[in-house]
Amino acid sequence: MVPVRIVQRWWSRRKKVILASTSPRRKELLEMTGLRFQVEAPQTDEKIIPEETPKEHVERLALEKALSVAKNHPEDIVIGCDTAVVLNGRTILGKPRDKKDARAILTKLGGREHTVLSAVAAVWHSKNKKRVVTVETRVRMKQFEDWEIAWYLDSGEPMDKAGAYAVQGRGAIFVEGIVGSYTNVIGLPLMESVLLLRSFGLRL
Repeated sequence: MVPVRIVQRWWSRRKKVILASTSPRRKELLEMTGLRFQVEAPQTDEKIIPEETPKEHVERLALEKALSVAKNHPEDIVIGCDTAVVLNGRTILGKPRDKKDARAILTKLGGREHTVLSAVAAVWHSKNKKRVVTVETRVRMKQFEDWEIAWYLDSGEPMDKAGAYAVQGRGAIFVEGIVGSYTNVIGLPLMESVLLLRSFGLRL
């Protein structure tokens, strides 16, 4: 009979972590932990349901992303994440459709505080385990001058970012202050993600 401890060690080597995301920023953040993981694109419809709160919105999408990948990897731990920029506690500002839309979003954010809300979901299909944690960060932006918005739009950076800015890029010069997780604003709250994986028995 094979000792239990040997079986457990063999099994732990086989278990993988999969990041259900196409975001290069989330991949880069998770790599910072030293964790070995794979990346697989989730299959989800990121539509906004009007009756959902922003918290319900990000939690639903994070879980849908993780589940869409986990069904094909039942023995592995899959994590999914969704992030939203929220104004006035209720208005979700997504990725801009074009430069005009990006300008409108930045104008709304200028001189005001907004919330970056992320949900991280972990799914272990074969064990019927799934958990979701939500992280909230407050960000205050300076008042924009017209030439600053024009300069930023010309850089191209706002176009694929929720809220039309990147705190880890040129957009950092517009941020007056952050209360909460900085990595959450980039797109993946690292401390909370690591603690979530630990709750599934995984160690870095």
